[in-house]
Amino acid sequence: MPNRAVIKTDKAPAAIGSYSQAVKVDNTVYISGQIPLDPETMEIVPGGFEAQARQVFANLSAVCEAANGSLGHIVKLNLYLTDLSDFATVNAVMADCFDEPFPARAAVGVKELPKGALFEAEAVMVI
Repeated sequence: MPNRAVIKTDKAPAAIGSYSQAVKVDNTVYISGQIPLDPETMEIVPGGFEAQARQVFANLSAVCEAANGSLGHIVKLNLYLTDLSDFATVNAVMADCFDEPFPARAAVGVKELPKGALFEAEAVMVI
C-alpha cells in the first residue's frame, strides 16, 4: 500500500467543498484546484485577472511548502481561464513565479469557476 497523507495549511484557502487541499502519495503530491481566494478572508482578491493569477500561484506555493516542496517541484499544471484572451497575462505571471524548465501544462477555457473567479490552477508536484 502506498504512503498516503493529506496536506493542509492555513496559508492557503480552506477547502470550500468535499476535497483536501492536497494529497501526497509516496513522493507525488496532487494539489487541488486553487482559485484566487485570500486565505484570511476567503474572498476573491480584487484587481482583475493578473491579481487573481498571482493569488492562485501564491496559494499553490503555500500548499507546495506545506508538503515540503515548492513551485519548482511542480511537474504538471492544469489552468482554467474564463476568458482565453487572458492567456498572455497568465504566461507573464508564470514567468515571474516559475523558473525554467517550466512544468508541463494545459490551459482550458471554461464558462465559469467557483465564486466568480476568473482563474483556477491545479498541479501535480514530485518531491
